[in-house]
Amino acid sequence: MSQTFRHPEILEIARREGKVTVEGLAAHFGVTLQTIRRDLTDLAEAGRLERVHGGAVLPSGITNIGYEERRALNPDAKAAIARACAARIPNGIALFLNIGTSTEAVAQALLHHRDLLVVTNNMNVANILAANRDCEVIVTGGQLRRSDGGLVGKLAADTILQFKFALAVIGCSALDRDGDLLDFDIQEVGVSQAILRQSRKTYLVADGSKFTRTAPARIASLSEIDSFFTDRPLSDDLARRCDAWGTEVLLAEGRP
Repeated sequence: MSQTFRHPEILEIARREGKVTVEGLAAHFGVTLQTIRRDLTDLAEAGRLERVHGGAVLPSGITNIGYEERRALNPDAKAAIARACAARIPNGIALFLNIGTSTEAVAQALLHHRDLLVVTNNMNVANILAANRDCEVIVTGGQLRRSDGGLVGKLAADTILQFKFALAVIGCSALDRDGDLLDFDIQEVGVSQAILRQSRKTYLVADGSKFTRTAPARIASLSEIDSFFTDRPLSDDLARRCDAWGTEVLLAEGRP
């Protein structure tokens, strides 16, 4: 297989797993370690990856990857996380779902819930839940982000401040080693912070690829989250912090 075919697959593995290793890729493609090192060097020089000891990671950046690309990443993990999260959401409550492909997966998992009032700043969530006749949907105002159907800005935050939610389900673009939730759009961060203030309980849904990504704007700490639904175990240090904070961490199978 030539590098023309290897490079796109290497990038797909990096997006799915958060990082790639020289040995893992060599075994995957059946080529030498030297060949993979050249591939990773080429991709790093093109700005597609950052070299680290033994492999490469997605580059640090100040802009998110495209919506369609995000939606195609880890769909099975997102669906499992969404099912685990939805299983914890009771019928008959006021709920907020924010922007993100993971929260859209939660919306899909709520299609058979009853007597929900869902407020969202995500046009895609609203369209998904329109199929549930037992769910009342309210869409915030705000500036439309055409790239992913998100509504952001002061009007979105002002709408949120008119409610008190029993529960909010939020996502993030990255989660750092200190347990900080990060995002790319400062306007979206302000909306997410308003959601946290107006919710009695907050769930975070984020797959393991977020553990190795970075973003410039801080939303909050995991210490402010009641339950974190993911598909990979946290590092030992972060798991201990969550235990001290009282933040429940559940894998996609629903096991704490």
